[in-house]
Amino acid sequence: MLEIDGLKVGYGRTDVVHGVSLTVGAGEIVAVMGHNGAGKTTLLRAAVGLLPVSAGSIRLNGEDVTRARPHRRVRLGLAYVPQGQQSFGQLSARENLQLVADGQGAAGVSRMNEALDLFPALRGLLTRRAGLLSGGQRQQLAIARALIVGPKIMLLDEPTEGIQPSVVGEIEDAIVQLAASGLSVLLVEQHIGFALEASARYYVLESGRVSAEGAGGAANESGVRAAMALG
Repeated sequence: MLEIDGLKVGYGRTDVVHGVSLTVGAGEIVAVMGHNGAGKTTLLRAAVGLLPVSAGSIRLNGEDVTRARPHRRVRLGLAYVPQGQQSFGQLSARENLQLVADGQGAAGVSRMNEALDLFPALRGLLTRRAGLLSGGQRQQLAIARALIVGPKIMLLDEPTEGIQPSVVGEIEDAIVQLAASGLSVLLVEQHIGFALEASARYYVLESGRVSAEGAGGAANESGVRAAMALG
């Protein structure tokens, strides 16, 4: 579904990601972990087309999108939920969702309802301004909004960071449900236990390079923590 090969990307003349390669198959959760500043967000921003690539390639569902604009990648099935529970704060939760649904034709309404089924707590908050929602509720809203475009693969950047514990479990369960339904997920996550338990594979980034990789599974947690401690 997503193939990144030898990717180099940065800001100006300074590369932040150095030759990273990874793959995400259909219906897989693939986790990317690492300390702050390791290049995780830069990697995602390059994958979605928000940063230019200086070397390497990005293929989406078999098509080379290395130089494609973000809207082209969205049409091919890519969705991106950036870090920070982003929403249009002055609009209601319903209006945040409707902005996307209106551009999806007849499918928009059904996808909006499916997204609300995934996060049922949002149904009681649809008339509330998004800026008045809690961080966890805004994160659920951001993921729900991204789902309305009908993605085949979703890039999630720290979806549980700064979220109240009562909502973290709901978001984690939703990510697992999405993968079980066939959606591919590239997950940047600091919660190592969940990331490994949910993922088919993991990659650890250190200073913009893959320092460790392997199969997912809770049994590998000690090895990942050791790799991050050494980095």
